[in-house]
Amino acid sequence: MNKSVLVTGKTGQLGQSIQKLSKKYPQYQFTFVGSEELDLSSSVAIDQYFVDKCFDMVINCAAYTAVDRAESEPGLADKINHLAVKQLAQIAKQKDMVLIQISTDYVFNGQNYRPYIETDETCPQNIYGETKLKGEQAMREISPAGCIIRTSWVYSEFGNNFVKTMLRLGKERDQLGIIFDQIGSPTYATDLADAILDIIDSEAKQSRKILDCHDASAPRNDNGFQIYHYSNEGVCSWYDFAKAIFELADINCDVKPIETKDYPTPATRPHFSVMNKAKIKADFNIEIPYWKNSLKQCLMMISK
Repeated sequence: MNKSVLVTGKTGQLGQSIQKLSKKYPQYQFTFVGSEELDLSSSVAIDQYFVDKCFDMVINCAAYTAVDRAESEPGLADKINHLAVKQLAQIAKQKDMVLIQISTDYVFNGQNYRPYIETDETCPQNIYGETKLKGEQAMREISPAGCIIRTSWVYSEFGNNFVKTMLRLGKERDQLGIIFDQIGSPTYATDLADAILDIIDSEAKQSRKILDCHDASAPRNDNGFQIYHYSNEGVCSWYDFAKAIFELADINCDVKPIETKDYPTPATRPHFSVMNKAKIKADFNIEIPYWKNSLKQCLMMISK
């Protein structure tokens, strides 16, 4: 019998990317849901959804991701990023489902001098990061089978994101000021989706137990729960990212580097949020593409 996989956030970048790739995995029966089918801001709706449903795996791609708006809507952000994750973890443990939770580099304060590893101290600087960290902590305490995957600077051919915004603004304006003192690693949602699907498939094929927190022999963090980092390889600033977008898309727009203080936003962003991916590469034997190569792929998809 095919394994069943529930994917939340079907209209988001990662959800749509998983849906795009799901045809490569006919051995799984995928169910994709959005807020209309499963409202993660409502505990009653979550309970009602799972009353008569059970899955082998749940990939929670849904999140409150409006970073600046979260500063004025902390309650709603907390419901979706924290309380819903806690509830999903409880249900996953009760029903013996594997839960893969997507988190963020924004759980860190951005003051590191080297790429963050999974066990580094967390210290979010905004409401979005705080609520995502609370979701992580709740899941780790409940400890269902599964893992947390932190990612950063996600973009794709779907929805609204930095790449699509730059393509639009680059055609509308002759000059743009882009922040150069925030450093990170872009993540093409298709690459992350591919990694997640490869992970669950390799686990199933090899009967491995890395995603099973109840297996005493599984390598794990001291608190008994797995956390992984995933972004594309390489490092850049938003300024570098914008320059690369315009060069590859052949857009003639003059990009000027500006400092974070010159572009104030309601939410504070980390100045350095590069993450070390050695753990996920070692545990699952996956190769991660370089960010510029993935950007080329995304721009090709957008141009179609």
